[in-house]
Amino acid sequence: MNITSPLTQNLVSVHPGAIIGKNVTIDPFTMIHENVEIGDGTWIGSNVTIMDGARIGKNCKIFPGSVISAIPQDLKFEGEDSFVYIGDHTVIRECATINRGTAALGITKIGSHCLIMAYCHIAHDCIVGDYSIFSNNSTLAGHVEVGKNVILSGFTAVNQFCNIGDHAFVAGGSMVRKDIPPYVKAGREPISFVGVNSVGLSRNGFENSQLKDIQDIYRIIFQKKYNVTQAVDVLNQEVRESLEKKKIIDFLKKSNRGIIKGYF
Repeated sequence: MNITSPLTQNLVSVHPGAIIGKNVTIDPFTMIHENVEIGDGTWIGSNVTIMDGARIGKNCKIFPGSVISAIPQDLKFEGEDSFVYIGDHTVIRECATINRGTAALGITKIGSHCLIMAYCHIAHDCIVGDYSIFSNNSTLAGHVEVGKNVILSGFTAVNQFCNIGDHAFVAGGSMVRKDIPPYVKAGREPISFVGVNSVGLSRNGFENSQLKDIQDIYRIIFQKKYNVTQAVDVLNQEVRESLEKKKIIDFLKKSNRGIIKGYF
């Protein structure tokens, strides 16, 4: 462990029971509680609080004012053991808050290579996939699942128990009350499908043929006036098999809250 200056060692509080990896840097006025593990090479800024149950990966950056693994803001929580897992190379910016899980799931999990910007809040029992980006003030209520490579623009608020599929893009200021399928752009009020996230998909190596297949699938789902069950039947009959088709159909079948609306 590396304290930034010998003169400030007494200004850092690290419980002797915490497990701190190699080359971890901790700035002044930070407090690390007992049941905490921090991976090699991680930097923790000043005025950070890391509470019991935090499991932080390697080479992360946690900026000033963040609070990691505080108890859930859930009246059903009764002090049960639970955790926050944060993957490697994830950046958590100023004053973000990530609460640990409840008895329902036991964990809150943030993937690797994520960027959680300033003042974001991730509540209990949420799962966030790798390479996701949450812009400033984005908020997840409890029990939300977010896939890989998802972008939430600023001031997005996601209702509890919602799911957001891989490679989705959500416009700023959105109120997410329904599930958002993979590969789409969502926006407007009430939140709706506004197109395929073709720019994001191209940046992540999707080929034109894959983009066309995804667009064809969502034309059937959102523009043909089918309900979800009918749309799945049509997709199975008329659209060639692909990984993208399987991922979309699996998401539709598992959706409990229902998916966002199509075009107005």
